[in-house]
Amino acid sequence: MNDEFKAKLIHLTHCRGVGWKSILRLLQSDPLLQHLYSLSSDQLQHILQLPTYHLNEFKKDLQTIPIQDILNKYKREHVHCISYFDDEYPPLLKTIYDPPWVLYAKGKVGLLTYGKKISVVGTRDPSRYGYKSLEKVLQPLLSERWVVVSGLALGIDTAAHKLALESQTKTIAVLGSGFYHIYPKQNEALAAEIGNHHLLISEYPPPQRPNRWAFPMRNRIISGLTRGTIIVQAKERSGSLITAEQALQQGREVFAIPGPVLDERSTGTNRLIQQGAKLVLTAEDILSELYVHMEHDCN
Repeated sequence: MNDEFKAKLIHLTHCRGVGWKSILRLLQSDPLLQHLYSLSSDQLQHILQLPTYHLNEFKKDLQTIPIQDILNKYKREHVHCISYFDDEYPPLLKTIYDPPWVLYAKGKVGLLTYGKKISVVGTRDPSRYGYKSLEKVLQPLLSERWVVVSGLALGIDTAAHKLALESQTKTIAVLGSGFYHIYPKQNEALAAEIGNHHLLISEYPPPQRPNRWAFPMRNRIISGLTRGTIIVQAKERSGSLITAEQALQQGREVFAIPGPVLDERSTGTNRLIQQGAKLVLTAEDILSELYVHMEHDCN
C-alpha cells in the first residue's frame, strides 16, 4: 500500500460527517482513492447519500485539514497509524463485520498480532466478590503470558489492566476517544503507563473528544481482537453486555463468571449463562476453549 493512499485513508477518519460506511462507499467507488480530492459536491453526494449538513462538514474538512502536517506531528509523538491494509493490522479484527479502517496506536504495536490475547470487561462498580473472582480466574492466564485486552474504564477494566501490570504481563487498552482526551480522567496515569510500556489503541484520531456513542462502538474492537471475552459482574443493562453481544455476533467465546442472585451486578452475567455463555469457575474453563481455537488456527 502506498503512502499517498494511506494518508488519504487517515484523512478520511479525521473528517466530520462520515463514518465507517461512508468510507466503505468511497473505497468501493474508488479503491485507491485517486480522485478523492477532485470529487465535486454532486459526485460526493451521489456516492455517500449524506444529509446536506454532513456533506458540507465533510467537504470542508477534506479541503482544509492539513493531513501531512498532522501525520508529521503524530510521528514526532510516536503515534502509529495502522490501516486495515497494513501487515501490522490484527488478523482477528479483520474478520469482524466493521473493522476500523485505521487504528491509532501508542506503544508496542507487535501486541496486535500476538496470538494469546483475552478480553476482559465488567461493571464500573465491582464488589469485593467481583475483584476476587477476576483475580482468581485471570491470574493463571497471566502466568501463561496471556495479554489482557480491556477498555480502560473504571472498575473491572482498570483492575484487569493493573493485574497484568503487576504480573509483568502485557495489556492492551482500547479507548473510546483520542489519545489527547483520555477518558476517564482518573486513568490518565494508567493510560500513560500502558502507552509507554504496553499498548494503547483507538479507532478515533488523537484529537477526538469522548462521546457517549463512541464507547459502544469501541466494544466491538475489544471483543474483535481476541477469541474470547470474560465478563465479570454486569447489570442487566450495561456496556459489558454490549461487548458480550458483539463477541457472539463475531463468533467469539463468551465466558461469564456467575454471581449471587441477590446482587444486581450479577444479573447480566447470570443471564448470559442462561443464554449459552460458558460458566467460568476457574481459568481452566477458559483455557480449554481457547487452546482448541488456537490449535484449529494452526491446522
